[in-house]
Amino acid sequence: MAQVTVIDHPLVQHKLSLMRRKETPTASFRQLLREISLLLGYEVTRDLPTGTEKIDTPLAPMDATVLTGKKLVLISVLRAGNGLLEGMLDLIPSARVGHVGLYRDPHTLVAVEYYFKVPEELSERPIIIVDPMLATGNSSIAAVQRIKEAGGKHIKFVCLLAAPEGVKEFQEAHPDVPIFTAAIDDHLNDHGYILPGLGDAGDRLYGTK
Repeated sequence: MAQVTVIDHPLVQHKLSLMRRKETPTASFRQLLREISLLLGYEVTRDLPTGTEKIDTPLAPMDATVLTGKKLVLISVLRAGNGLLEGMLDLIPSARVGHVGLYRDPHTLVAVEYYFKVPEELSERPIIIVDPMLATGNSSIAAVQRIKEAGGKHIKFVCLLAAPEGVKEFQEAHPDVPIFTAAIDDHLNDHGYILPGLGDAGDRLYGTK
């Protein structure tokens, strides 16, 4: 699939398998998601712009590589996106942070917005939107659309798991936004859940079921 990167690093895949197990407790699930998100973040930030600045090491001066341009923006799709956000912030603590609150109507599966707060000057910043599951694609598509309406241009989308149906819908809606994921699973069930999947990421993250 064009514009889709599956991060198949052995550590990512092993930790994902641990998260899939139904007996994995909430605390372990939360920690594993944080660890995986750091590894995903390493890959998705590979092309951040860099320059050089003169520094002094203990032994000699040098031209050292540093990040340039406006600070990166991480945008979490609430609530489960916060699990990925925390690991990303471990990797990029200086990033600006935004939140998009969306819930999926259980009958129509359409995304309904209830909260939106993002940093200024989005048009000049690289943006990473995080949401653990790309299932039907409705919430992710809506989140990206809102970010574009707020001025975002340089956008990437990061998820833990994706369904082929969701990837297809997302790419049709936002062909300019690359997707980074740890796995593309088999299909969606009648309730819009990814199979084999790992259940509801928010519920497992916060112990609400």
